[in-house]
Amino acid sequence: MMTSTFDSNCKDGVSKSNDGVCEVNNMLQVMGTADNNVSTCAVNCDNEGDYITDEKDMVLAVCANCGKEGAKNICNKCNQVKYCNAVCKKVHKKKHKKDCEENIRLAAEHAAKWHDEELFKQPPPAEDCPICFLLLPTLNTGSKYKECCGKEICSGCVYAPVYDNQGNEVDNEKCAFCRAPCPSSVEELVEREMKRAKMNDAHAIGKQGYYYAEGIRGFPQDYTKALELFHRAGELGYAKALCAIGIAYDKGEGVEVDEEMATHYYELAAMGGDMQARYNLGLEEEEAGNVERALKHHMIAIRGGYNNSLSMIKEMYTKGYVTKEDYTKALQSYQSYLSEIRSPQRDKAAATYGENCRYY
Repeated sequence: MMTSTFDSNCKDGVSKSNDGVCEVNNMLQVMGTADNNVSTCAVNCDNEGDYITDEKDMVLAVCANCGKEGAKNICNKCNQVKYCNAVCKKVHKKKHKKDCEENIRLAAEHAAKWHDEELFKQPPPAEDCPICFLLLPTLNTGSKYKECCGKEICSGCVYAPVYDNQGNEVDNEKCAFCRAPCPSSVEELVEREMKRAKMNDAHAIGKQGYYYAEGIRGFPQDYTKALELFHRAGELGYAKALCAIGIAYDKGEGVEVDEEMATHYYELAAMGGDMQARYNLGLEEEEAGNVERALKHHMIAIRGGYNNSLSMIKEMYTKGYVTKEDYTKALQSYQSYLSEIRSPQRDKAAATYGENCRYY
């Protein structure tokens, strides 16, 4: 099972299975569900890979084989039973085997439950436009990133007319937020984005990653460099960059095709609020026959304004996979989203500039 967070001890963000089990067992100990004789201290590893307890808690630990206090070795599979030395561990191994397997099974169940609780939480809400204070649309064309100030502004505010003190419309070739002149060339736009990237602007770093992935805006196509930038942007909290990493693993762009790694990064992105990643997870679950999980993913994506998930639930309804009630709830969720983002100003921009400003 994949983890839902980056792990500094893991390769490419995927933890070792035993580490995940031990982590849950540690949590169980802290909650008091472990054996009363087992210390609740933090667990570390010695040079041989065996788990040992802190010195201050040795007196509380009792060897499961001989009963002596001061046990420092712990079963490195289930992380539940302690021994005073390697000999006792070996002697007790056969007797402990059945309990060890059960402990691992229970820990895996708890880990899966905890993982799903995190995965299916309602993600953080999208930001509001800093000018009109309405929710920013999920659709990419519904907002514009401004490389001058690093703000994302809705299309309605970007293209809203500006008037002087006499009520005359004036040239609006300036940023709607910071009033900086708009870039006069692609080169100037890229230069500004590079300055933002040096300031650790996650959005600007992610955009450069897309430029390398697509080989546009004067950037050579370089999937390796793109992934490097996506990872950097993802670590700074840009969920779309994490989704881009998942897509790279799905398509084998810069890395070997790896479905598990793709799912891992889709999950990270979805928990960060990226609805495309959430939609992709819904597709994966449906293909695997997990309709209930697919429905959960798509419903979250719909609440976040992802229209493709609404289309998928409609398709699932026509196939008989979900109920009419499920489809009705999906429609209501999408209508609720639309009520939060609709505005006459955004409608006017969409009508004037067409697909470039469509926001739903």
